Amino acid sequence: MLDHDRFHTAICIILDINLGARSGIEVRRSLAEKGIAAPVIYVTGNDSPANRSAAIASGCIAYLIKPFAAQSLIESVQRARAL
Repeated sequence: MLDHDRFHTAICIILDINLGARSGIEVRRSLAEKGIAAPVIYVTGNDSPANRSAAIASGCIAYLIKPFAAQSLIESVQRARAL
């Protein structure tokens, strides 16, 4: 995932908080260390105060809890596009 070479052209990056071996927050930090500054939208089915706090601290533009309305994702992507 992190070896994708077109992150710099992305409008935003959508990451699940729970990716199995790594968290989406860890992936976001790794991308930031590589200089990738695309806005991040997190999605999760495992909301918790700790996850929410870590996501916000990582600089996400949206934190969506599954199931969420499609309009919530659309609005988040539109917000990212406007940046």
